[in-house]
Amino acid sequence: MTGNELILLVGLAVYCLCATALFLYGLNCYVMIWLFSRARQRQESEDRQLLERFRREYGDEDLPPVTVQLPVFNERFVIERLLRAACALDYPRDLLEIQVLDDSTDDSLELTARLVDELRAAGHDIHHIHRQERRGFKAGALAEGMRRARGEHFAVFDADFVPPPDFLRRTIPFLVMDRSCGFVQTRWGHRNREFSGLTMAQSIGIDGHFVVEQSARAWNGLYLNFNGTAGVWRRQAIEEAGGWQDDTITEDLDLSYRAQLAGWQGRFLFDAVTPAELPTSINAFKSQQYRWAKGSIQTAMKLLPRILRQPDVGGFKKLQAVLHLTHYLVHPTIFVMVLLVLPLLMAARDAFQPIVVIPLLVLMVLSMAAPSTLYIFSQKVAYPGDWKRRLWYLPLLTVLGMGLAINNTLGVFGAIFGRKRRDEFVRTPKLGMLAEVHSVSGSTASLYRAGALRKKVAEYRIPLKGMFLIEGFMCLWSVAAFLQYMALYKFIIGPILLLHATGFGYVCVTSIIHESRTRRLSAGG
Repeated sequence: MTGNELILLVGLAVYCLCATALFLYGLNCYVMIWLFSRARQRQESEDRQLLERFRREYGDEDLPPVTVQLPVFNERFVIERLLRAACALDYPRDLLEIQVLDDSTDDSLELTARLVDELRAAGHDIHHIHRQERRGFKAGALAEGMRRARGEHFAVFDADFVPPPDFLRRTIPFLVMDRSCGFVQTRWGHRNREFSGLTMAQSIGIDGHFVVEQSARAWNGLYLNFNGTAGVWRRQAIEEAGGWQDDTITEDLDLSYRAQLAGWQGRFLFDAVTPAELPTSINAFKSQQYRWAKGSIQTAMKLLPRILRQPDVGGFKKLQAVLHLTHYLVHPTIFVMVLLVLPLLMAARDAFQPIVVIPLLVLMVLSMAAPSTLYIFSQKVAYPGDWKRRLWYLPLLTVLGMGLAINNTLGVFGAIFGRKRRDEFVRTPKLGMLAEVHSVSGSTASLYRAGALRKKVAEYRIPLKGMFLIEGFMCLWSVAAFLQYMALYKFIIGPILLLHATGFGYVCVTSIIHESRTRRLSAGG
């Protein structure tokens, strides 16, 4: 065997290995649907009975003190909405403490201080805690607030969330009635779902996670992650898990796994929905996804060795923890496959015979169909009245998922090869009512016609990064692979290559468009 033949064989083996890995991650989507379906009726009955018992046995005088923590950083557009929603929570006022954990460096700091003074004068136990140095970022702010708090339980809301008044009435009973429960997570809703195609696609993806995956994990005794907001923690669980730590960029995922390793249980409430704001700019969305990808892999590297060594944890639960914490490896896997396919096609025409191509095609189709199946299932379960209408945006979500492969691969590489200390925490811009304006044309441009606040919106932008050049290159690379395959093998897996090209092209072009609009706003145009 010559050196070139060996290189070719290795490349083909890597490609097949990547296809198999994608198939395994995809197969788990079907497992999640099955786990959800088998446990839903039992869990709904159990939750209903627990709440009925709580109402019979407990009154307001028996409720525990709760501290609501609101970690914020430069949130001028949403801070008033957040504070007023927190103060409107239906809970005995003498048992409710609110902490505004404000690390802001812009004019929102003064606005927040005025709002806190106003609300305190109205009789609310609300405190404005400002740190001069953002040590530990959100984890550091939550730890500082916990040190000063009087509550036995902590409800956490990010700035883009608007808790409904009955939030504590629906969550605290589970912590009171179940002494092994360390935290309760509610489902995320979407205040600005209809803003644009981008937000519609995001909402479907998030629903897949919360409606199906979180339910399936929680209801079947698997490791459940706290999503950083719209949930409640027991102080004792945080302390016994080692507290909030800032050595990963997803302190919420890290803490929830550590708490469960310490013997605490997590609970997910399917029917309790806390609405939030979706990113309206693709560059903000990419920044959020990068953070989640990097933090998930950081947490996997930190905790998986410990999880796999646990003698009292079954093999299936360990496998699900591996698939859960490493899920973002899907993106570098896609990236490697796209990189390999063109040179393999050009150098190994004879290697891609039907006996090789057809099994690969089956694996890839099943892998790609699995997430879509999960998303369709989640829409049908969560929105039985109009779920079919929402599916018009599923192709856009598929394209978006493909196009994010570069962005999220960089996040994964940042976790594996980056410094041990976490990077600067980049917040996702929240724009309040401006993000809820529905465009007549259906275009994301509606945000940028917001009038007097245009320049302030531009100040909160996530700047365009050089990765759009890589995305553009990968679009052209995928087109070249598509054309090469069409010339050689007609229409077998060519459409998949075209889908990759569409995804990279969409993310690249949309990133440039959104950045150019924000720059015009910043310049006063």
